[in-house]
Amino acid sequence: MGGKVALLLPQADQFYVNPPLENKFPDSTSSGNDAQGLQWIQRAFVKDVSIQSQAVAALKIIGKDSNEFLLKPGETMVMVCALSSNFRDTNCLQIVKQQIRKTSIETVKSTRKAHLAWWKHFWNKSLVNIEDPVIEQQYYRSQYNLASCSRDPKFPPGIFGSWVTREIPSWNGDYHLNYNYTAPFYALYSSNHLEQAMPYYEPLLDFIERGKYYSEKITQIPDGVLYPVGIGPLGIETTRNSLMNYKTEDEGLFFGQKSNAAYCAVTMSMHFYKTYDRSFAKHVYPFIRSVAIFWQHYLKKDGKRYIIENDAIHEGTFGTMNPILSLGLVPVVLKTAIDMSTLLNEDKALRDDWKEKIDHLSGYTFQVRNGKTVFRYSEKGTDWWNDNTLGIQHIYPAGQIGLESDSNLLQVARNTIEVMNRWKDYNGSNSFFPAAVRVGYNSDTILTKLHDYSLHTYPNGFQSGNPHGIENCSTVPNTINEMLCMSNQNVLRVFAVWPKEKNASFSNIRCDGAFLVSSELKNKAVKYLIITSEKGQDCVIQNPWKGKTLIIKSKYRKVRKQDGEKIKLPTLAGETLFITPEGGDI
Repeated sequence: MGGKVALLLPQADQFYVNPPLENKFPDSTSSGNDAQGLQWIQRAFVKDVSIQSQAVAALKIIGKDSNEFLLKPGETMVMVCALSSNFRDTNCLQIVKQQIRKTSIETVKSTRKAHLAWWKHFWNKSLVNIEDPVIEQQYYRSQYNLASCSRDPKFPPGIFGSWVTREIPSWNGDYHLNYNYTAPFYALYSSNHLEQAMPYYEPLLDFIERGKYYSEKITQIPDGVLYPVGIGPLGIETTRNSLMNYKTEDEGLFFGQKSNAAYCAVTMSMHFYKTYDRSFAKHVYPFIRSVAIFWQHYLKKDGKRYIIENDAIHEGTFGTMNPILSLGLVPVVLKTAIDMSTLLNEDKALRDDWKEKIDHLSGYTFQVRNGKTVFRYSEKGTDWWNDNTLGIQHIYPAGQIGLESDSNLLQVARNTIEVMNRWKDYNGSNSFFPAAVRVGYNSDTILTKLHDYSLHTYPNGFQSGNPHGIENCSTVPNTINEMLCMSNQNVLRVFAVWPKEKNASFSNIRCDGAFLVSSELKNKAVKYLIITSEKGQDCVIQNPWKGKTLIIKSKYRKVRKQDGEKIKLPTLAGETLFITPEGGDI
């Protein structure tokens, strides 16, 4: 007791190579050690699998030829562990052994330095300070968790991240597409952690051909995509020919839902509008285009409107008409397809039809519950559900309702938040909190509920009692980011849904239009607003100093003054605007 053990995990190279099918490594678990104290273990699956795989680890105590040790008080021992797989190295076991054998104290120091530099870079991407240490701890703990498991460019985290502790985890630890896979990534975009978002897209792109097969086979739409509920990496379909007595369509498990691919497109849309990155748009456009084409042809004309038939709002609610989730997701897909195709100068002939479908899509339907008018879950079929949060996901993540929306629609949205009351729902707290922010629900209530939520966790930050793993990594950071800096519906607002008596500050929250925004609220007043424009888009802001003139400074222009409730600011690519109220300073 009293000694120290330094365990070093050398970071593997972040690249992907095809698994060598000719490499007939044993279909088993094996381990061994050598005379120099190096221990290793490997696990492989070769037979009766879609993709052969092998994972290996090697371990050694630096400076010892034995794996036995006695650690005395005040002593330090350095233990080195290296890991790899056949997806990184064709001879991964030999590679990790070599890596361990050549590791020295100098290597340890260098690797440690690189490790600390990586995290410093990560944490410097954005920052929030709020007067609630419980929420703030959960904010950063949540981001740490996702940063720890979303780095491999080809293998994003499944439902349990990198921490699978059972031989056969629930849902096979797969990518569950009717929200679980997508939800952990929500906060990465506003938090400016785009690198951790990139792995998310790869399994979806790898599955396009199979999605096209289902689209044509099941719905007779040849160039669209229809995705089942569960997939894996590299084009694997984890729920194919399910043996669990569920009703399948062709070979796929859909539970009657047509919305899985559209749901997956939402974060691609977030990434696109927060960066206007042409290379990113080109990378994901084949998926966005195929989803848009599916809905372009799946929507059915009914008089002057388009309707959605034979969909499902919840798993197994077969035959639902106009489920509110799909009514929220379809406009996201079609608008993103229009804007991406415009940026890339592709598919001009499709845009008018996509736009016409958006403009004439059916509206929402309503009902009265607990004396309040709220949203109905579908026009025909399921009207309500006593758990889950699908009743508000057209608000978030679909983003179809916000503070720019019609006042009557906003009131229905707030009523729905109040009647649902799903602050600790194990199938959607990650969407319920930000939806409440988007519609301007009472900020004190949101923070009180978020504080309680932040206490309802295990020591690692995972939500207590929630069987769905990492899905709530986004809940606290996303909610706080939205409360401090909201940019949906093409209007930038700071502290719009935040208690004015609570001091807070933030830097480099990423907003729609490819803007990085910083600001501070102190003594009930916004002190400044800093906007860095990456792409030179126009920026419309809600004046944070009501009735006051704005002083706008930039090193590229003369000082400007502007008045108004909503102010349109032209920007240049790379320009930073420093904004204060007249009489204030920065």
